[in-house]
Amino acid sequence: MEFLSLITPLFLALVVGGTFVGIIFGAIPGMTATMAVAVCLPLTYSLGLENGLALLLGLYVGGISGGLVPAVLLGIPGTPSSITTTFDGYPMAQRGEGEKALRIGITASFVGGIISLTALYFFAPTLADFAIEFSYVEKFLIILFALTVMAALSKDMLMGIFSGFLGIFIALIGTYDISDGGNGNLRLVPPGTEYWLDSGFSLLPVLIGLFGLAAILDEAELGVPKGQSREDVKIGSGSTFSFSVFKGQAVNLIRSSGIGTFVGILPGVGGSAASILAYSNAKTFSKTPETFGKGEPAGLMASESGNNGLTGGALVPLLSLGIPGDSTTALLIGAFTLQGIQVGPLFIGNNPETWNAMIFAMLIANIAMFAMMYLAIRYFALVVTIPKHVLFPIILMMCVIGAYTINYGIMFDVWTLLIFGLFGWVAVKLGLEVAPFIIGFILGPSAEIYFVKSLESFGDLTIFFTKSWIAAVLWVLIIGSLIASVYMSKRQRKLEARSS
Repeated sequence: MEFLSLITPLFLALVVGGTFVGIIFGAIPGMTATMAVAVCLPLTYSLGLENGLALLLGLYVGGISGGLVPAVLLGIPGTPSSITTTFDGYPMAQRGEGEKALRIGITASFVGGIISLTALYFFAPTLADFAIEFSYVEKFLIILFALTVMAALSKDMLMGIFSGFLGIFIALIGTYDISDGGNGNLRLVPPGTEYWLDSGFSLLPVLIGLFGLAAILDEAELGVPKGQSREDVKIGSGSTFSFSVFKGQAVNLIRSSGIGTFVGILPGVGGSAASILAYSNAKTFSKTPETFGKGEPAGLMASESGNNGLTGGALVPLLSLGIPGDSTTALLIGAFTLQGIQVGPLFIGNNPETWNAMIFAMLIANIAMFAMMYLAIRYFALVVTIPKHVLFPIILMMCVIGAYTINYGIMFDVWTLLIFGLFGWVAVKLGLEVAPFIIGFILGPSAEIYFVKSLESFGDLTIFFTKSWIAAVLWVLIIGSLIASVYMSKRQRKLEARSS
């Protein structure tokens, strides 16, 4: 119980404050939990590890949950994970049941968050204990599996694979360190940039550029709207909310939360897939599937419990294997990097106080999210009326200041922010997948080290196939994910051909 000494008034204030700010980010269409974490990441440097994580985890939980506000009231997903929330939430709002729909969604979000947190608490240490036995070979294959899973679940498998390996390529720019098995020379560095790229691109400015600046540029290209008027926000005064609406929905909530948690464990899949799978399963098992899409509370419950189930699930591979479960948890690696701590199989055992503090922060964040949104939902509903032309300059300023100060005032980090902000904006237009790219960028150096150390220890490439039964299982999973992707791609083409 030593971790209780870390639970100070500041810690609690950061969790609750982070949840509050995250809800606001999630409630404004186009601003996501990932953007909230990216913008606030530099603030964690002076806070220390536990307090910094308290802020970021609050932002994460609040950002995912806040997306239901515009999804219900305007039919516009506040975050990608809220897409299916619009299917039944918005029709309810159109009937004058906006407040009821919001409270159903808030309650389902809370249930999904608590179930996923329970799975995180019990499953991550077990997986970490198992992963401690991994040699360099298994660690390399785990990263390869993570990249292939992300690529397989991308819109275009080949583009997903290319994006992942492009991230690895960019991460290898700089000095090939002798301690990593290299020769100490520069590599992949354009002439004239040796001074700035001696150590490659700094991780945090890259993350802030890809998830902060790129989103702003994308919105600016479309034309930043003035914001919704209060007349557009129809919270309604129709039928009032009662917890009796959840009668008979226990299986739906548990199943949807479990789906969200499982999807979160798969590296780089994302909340939109979690909510879509949860919603489609709820519709499949419903006795009245024809009511889905017409204001059915069960559909709203499935969507929100599924996307909040992602929050704990995505932390499982991060804390047990060092592999981010989604884009937002990839940003959490930045918080650990700032404090000089490496996440992976040894993290939970070596840092039990930090681990328990994270679990406690997630619990408080979910409780704070439920309390704030349930009791003050009419006020949070007005967040969608805040004009973006007021918010975006503030966010842009925070991005630039954060990038500049993160490494004690290096101007090249601001240029890195600009370069990767523009790259992230252009990448989407070219069909590149940002999630596989950033996971490749983060895991690329580790993959190289594990690959080189494996060859140094065992001598030839056959060791990657013959080292252990775990390696064989991982190869089966890698090949299986690619085959599944090809099958799903062909099936999707057939469905599109039939519909046309």
